[in-house]
Amino acid sequence: MQEESKKQSGDERAGGGYPLLETINIPDDLRKLDEPELVELADELRRFLIDSVSQTGGHLASGLGVVELTIALHYIFNTPDDRLIWDVGHQAYPHKILTGRREQMAGLRKKDGLSGFPNRSESQYDAFGTGHSSTSIGAALGMAVAAKHKGEERNVIAVIGDGAMSAGMAFEAMNHAGALDQNLLIVLNDNDMSISAPVGAFSNHLARLLSGKLYTSVRQTSMSALSHLPPLSDLFERAEEHMKGMVMPGTLFEELGISYIGPIDGHDLPTLLKTMRNMHNIKGPRLLHVVTKKGKGYEPAESDPCAYHGVSPFDQETGKMAKKSSGPTYTQVFGQWLCDTAAKDSRLMAITPAMREGSGMVEFSQKFPERYFDVGIAEQHALTFAAGLACEGVKPVVAIYSSFLQRAYDQLIHDVALQNLDVTFAVDRAGQVGEDGATHAGSFDLSYVRTIPNMLILAPADENECRQMLQTAYDYQGPAMVRYPRGSGPGAEIESQIEPLPIGKGEVCRRGCGEVALLAFGSRLAAAQEAAEALDATVVNMRFVKPLDEALLLELAASHELLVTIEENALQGGAGSAVNEWLINAGCRVQLLNLGLPDQFIEQASHAEQMHSAGLDRLGIEQSVAETLASSAIEQNVSIANCGG
Repeated sequence: MQEESKKQSGDERAGGGYPLLETINIPDDLRKLDEPELVELADELRRFLIDSVSQTGGHLASGLGVVELTIALHYIFNTPDDRLIWDVGHQAYPHKILTGRREQMAGLRKKDGLSGFPNRSESQYDAFGTGHSSTSIGAALGMAVAAKHKGEERNVIAVIGDGAMSAGMAFEAMNHAGALDQNLLIVLNDNDMSISAPVGAFSNHLARLLSGKLYTSVRQTSMSALSHLPPLSDLFERAEEHMKGMVMPGTLFEELGISYIGPIDGHDLPTLLKTMRNMHNIKGPRLLHVVTKKGKGYEPAESDPCAYHGVSPFDQETGKMAKKSSGPTYTQVFGQWLCDTAAKDSRLMAITPAMREGSGMVEFSQKFPERYFDVGIAEQHALTFAAGLACEGVKPVVAIYSSFLQRAYDQLIHDVALQNLDVTFAVDRAGQVGEDGATHAGSFDLSYVRTIPNMLILAPADENECRQMLQTAYDYQGPAMVRYPRGSGPGAEIESQIEPLPIGKGEVCRRGCGEVALLAFGSRLAAAQEAAEALDATVVNMRFVKPLDEALLLELAASHELLVTIEENALQGGAGSAVNEWLINAGCRVQLLNLGLPDQFIEQASHAEQMHSAGLDRLGIEQSVAETLASSAIEQNVSIANCGG
């Protein structure tokens, strides 16, 4: 009978069932399992993750690499009372599945569905909202200090990837943590294959030994006994430090005042459980170094973890992803322009803060390796480094996402613009970014860059214009920003010959009846042109946010009753605000309507759904203009009636 039961269970698993996983609705259910069952659970969780993401798309390789780690964390620690923070959040899908959201994974990254990142409003198990990297240690330290202040006993755990450790924020937080006696555990999830060699039986044994009661007791007792003899105490501490430094890469953390354990195999559940159980009982700031394999358990992702970091829906058997748009993306247009320009100008050097693939710089890095600089997740350094290059007559191009440029605002002002240095900023993912949601949306760059003196700001409406504007910005002797959206444009043919654009000049694309003029900045031009057909409106491609085409604004204000600005940026302080300010200062009396992103964070959905909800698609533009014209007519009639009365 027992053999038959085993066979049935095996058949169920072969058919895609998840008998153990389906019993786990919250981590309390997980903690009821026997430790040997956790290995089977890990297998089911990994298979479920592959099955789920193959249908929805999303971040795959990172999550596959932390399956065992996620299980161990929730098994040993009492979440959600113990706070668990996932840095960046790419690796948090297994966490979502084990914390009551398994059945909701079908709606991952969709409108009104699950966020692709930890989200405090989504679950009590998401202790901190993350999307940008290197914030986990600082947030965890804050939580640990708050718990102590309130007299609450709890563990706070920050799980941070090796890449995120390259950011200054992580080291700032660790430096602070080392100075405070707080109950904080940092788990360094290290999936760099170059350091996998130290992982093995000896390292695992050493980690268990160093986290166990014997070592901890001896260390504390020895330090206490020698505390009244400073020279001997110092000698003991140095000897211990150098002994550990010989066999493990923990000296840096120890110097910061953080107890270091590891490295251990992040896929060895028994070792993970034993080590974490030991570390659960150690107080103070401590770091567990776990080595994992990104994409673990799915051969295509293991072979090419970069390609399977973020995926569209794919065939599980072949790993082949759904075909994307046939036209070039704005990112690809930038990448080609970068290579073409570098071939002609040896002064060009390109910089990215750890986004080579995302920013379209793979080909450039291969063709011009000595002129390519990946500075790691260090946006502030990227800009100051570029400023230093520019001081010496080099022509730096900084490729950066709009939401990541936010992290280097001081450097943009102080190190680049204040000195009027010749740095070109290729700002990708400007505007809404679809399924990545609010954490990665580039909703604010026009607002926060427009206020900075010396900046030139360009917004292309199509792929060919993007190439023209990149050249225009590069030729400009000063700081210049070209902001372009994620994905493909309207499909404009890209001309082989690049013609730079005259600075601060817009283009009239359509002449209407004279009542309404639609002033489009960048990506919303196509929608404005569609709406103009129904409204019989004039359409203008403004091209430049700074400087504005002042002569064209005067002409439009004199010849139209209503000027409508349209932008994929926050309304506050954006391009529409720039138009309003200039017209008011020029003494122009014309009715204005500003259309842009509302004063709220727009959550994940398709880009088309986001534009519809913001009223920035064709229908939204038509409706807003019609309502404004109707309201104006009513007000005019009331005014006439009052005058007649």
